[in-house]
Amino acid sequence: MPDANLLETFENPRLGRDYEIEIIAPEFTSLCPITGQPDFGTIRITYTPDKLCLELKSFKLYIFTFRDEGSFYENTVNQILDDIVEKIKPKRITVIGEFTVRGGIRTNVKVCYEKDAL
Repeated sequence: MPDANLLETFENPRLGRDYEIEIIAPEFTSLCPITGQPDFGTIRITYTPDKLCLELKSFKLYIFTFRDEGSFYENTVNQILDDIVEKIKPKRITVIGEFTVRGGIRTNVKVCYEKDAL
């Protein structure tokens, strides 16, 4: 089970200014929940922080918890978004999972959240 408790934060050093942070994790791995075969991909996160930013080493450790997890791509990308939103409450965030070709099909999953849109 992915462990969101691993995610750590730090205070936004530029409160009052909107800016984007992009995190790219090109070595993402998880397991197919049906076949148990490994899935590989890149996770791209772009967010505009509010009061908190995501600490990168903790994010790396969090991403590693997916390695032995059986989960469909759609669930995985949504879980990452939900866990980060819960932890840092950004103004807006987009998480994209770009998964490598399997069986001749490449899959990308994109989820977005915007604080004021709720």
